[in-house]
Amino acid sequence: MAEPHSEAARIVGERMRETRLRLGLSQEDVAELAEMHVTNVGKIERGQTNPSLSTIVAIAGSMNADPGEWVTGLTADMIPGRTHKFTAADLIREQKRRQG
Repeated sequence: MAEPHSEAARIVGERMRETRLRLGLSQEDVAELAEMHVTNVGKIERGQTNPSLSTIVAIAGSMNADPGEWVTGLTADMIPGRTHKFTAADLIREQKRRQG
């Protein structure tokens, strides 16, 4: 089995799958309702791809779920390869320091 694309992708996929199973839906059901290919649903559930916001919302809508529940608690550190490890607060603090 392929490794998850990122920790964030793994978590979102796991939460989507839990919702789908709780509702008694198959991946095929969700794919049809969300108007996407079943292969994509499977990849998202396994964390093998980072779904776009529109994809997350479409899948959540197909299950009458709140997409916010799937992304709550995610942080930028869960996405590999980020070159900027600073937050907006860090940037503002540095700008104020430079201004005197």
